[in-house]
Amino acid sequence: MNTQDKHNAVQHQTGRSARVQVRIFAIGRAGVAIAGELINQGFDPSNFVVICRDGALPAGLDAAQKVVLPAQPIQGALGWDSAEARDRIKAQLEGVNFVFVVAALGGVSSREIAPAVARLAKDAGHIVFGFVTLPFDCEGSLRQSKACAALQLLKNCADGVLCLPNQRLWKLIPENTPLHGAFKISDVLVAEAIHGLWRMLTCKGLIDVHLTELCMVIGGPHNQTAFGVADVSGQNRARKAVEKLLANPTLDSGQALRQAEAVVVGVFGGPDLAMAEVNSVVEQLTRHCPNIPVITGAAVDESLGSRLVLTVFAGRNLGRAEVAMTTQTTGSVSAPNFADASDATGLELDLIQSDPGQRRQARIIPPPPELTQDKMRELLSRQSQKGPATKIPVKLRQGQLKLEIVSKGRFDKSEPTIYKGEDLDLPTYMRRGVRLN
Repeated sequence: MNTQDKHNAVQHQTGRSARVQVRIFAIGRAGVAIAGELINQGFDPSNFVVICRDGALPAGLDAAQKVVLPAQPIQGALGWDSAEARDRIKAQLEGVNFVFVVAALGGVSSREIAPAVARLAKDAGHIVFGFVTLPFDCEGSLRQSKACAALQLLKNCADGVLCLPNQRLWKLIPENTPLHGAFKISDVLVAEAIHGLWRMLTCKGLIDVHLTELCMVIGGPHNQTAFGVADVSGQNRARKAVEKLLANPTLDSGQALRQAEAVVVGVFGGPDLAMAEVNSVVEQLTRHCPNIPVITGAAVDESLGSRLVLTVFAGRNLGRAEVAMTTQTTGSVSAPNFADASDATGLELDLIQSDPGQRRQARIIPPPPELTQDKMRELLSRQSQKGPATKIPVKLRQGQLKLEIVSKGRFDKSEPTIYKGEDLDLPTYMRRGVRLN
C-alpha cells in the first residue's frame, strides 16, 4: 500500500469517528523523527505541529505547522516570549479535542516544552496523552534524573502518559548498529504505540474501549504504563501475535504484564478478523496477568488487510513513595508558565538559572580538614617524647581485721609470718578460736 492509499484509509477511519479530532505536537529531534514514522504509516501531515530548532523538516512534514526555535538558546531562554508561545499553541488547538504530545525527555528543550504544551492543552479543556522516551543509561545520570523529573511534570498535566525507557531496547540493538540506527528503533516503537492508541480512539467496532477505562489504565500522576504492539499475518496469527508481544522489550519480556494492576488489549484486523481469534488472544494474555482487570477492544480496520495487530497497555500504580524516590534526584525541572503572560517575561530554564543565595543544608557532615606535613610531624614528635605509659606495680600487704588487738611485745614492728593465709606469730588457740577457761 503506497502513502496515498494509507492517507485515504486514515481519512476513512476518521470519518467514521468524526468526534475524535487529534492534534499531534512533535517536539525536538525525536518528536520530528516519530512524526516522520507516523506519516509513513498514513497519518495526515496537517494534523502535526512541529516544535524544533531547525526549520528544515523531513520529506512528508512540509504540510505540518512549524514553530521554529533559535538555533542557540541564550541563558536558558527557549527563544520566544510566553505570550507569543501561548498564542501560537492555542491557535493550533482549535477544532480538536485530543492532543498528543510526542518528545524525547533527554533533550533540554523537549523536557521543558512538553509539560508546558500539555498543561496549556489541558487548561483549554482537551484530552491530553503524552508519548515520551527516557535516555539510555550511557547518556549519563544527570540527564536521566532531569528526564524523570520532566516525566513526572508531564504526568501531572496529561490524562495519560506512555513512556519508553530506551535502555529496554538494548537487546534489540546489534553491536555494530550506528548511533542514529539505535534511536530509530525507539522512534518506530513509539510511533507504533501512538498508532495503537489512535486505533482505539477512532476504530469503532463491536467491542469498544471506553475513554474512561483507557484513562484509568494509563492515567494518573503515580501511574506507570508499559505498552507493546505486535503486527503479524499468515496462519495461526493469534498465537504468533501473542508470542511476539510477550517477547517485546517494551513490555520487559512479559514482566510488565505480571506486575500490572490493569491491562487494556486492543485486537485489530481486516474484514477477516474472527471472534475466535479475539478469544484466543485474550485467553493467552490472561494467563500472564491473572486476577486483574483486563479490558478488551476489537475492531475491523480495512486498511490492515490480512494483518492482525495487537496493542497492549499495562498500567500499575507506583505509589507516592516510589515516585518520590524516582524524582528525588539532583536538580529539578519546571515547565515554562504559558498560563499568565503578565508574570512571565520569557521561557527560562531552572536547569541553567538558579539562585546562588539559596543553598540546601548538607545531609553529610564533612570530614575535618587535612593536616599539613609540618603540623603532622610536630604532633608525632610530641607523642614520641612522652614515651609509653608505664604502670607502677602495687605491693600487696596482708591486712588484719580490727577485732581483738593482741600485743606482740618487742615484735610489734616486725612483719607478720604468714603461711597459707595464717599468721604463725599468733598462738594456735587464737588462730583456731579455742576458748580457754
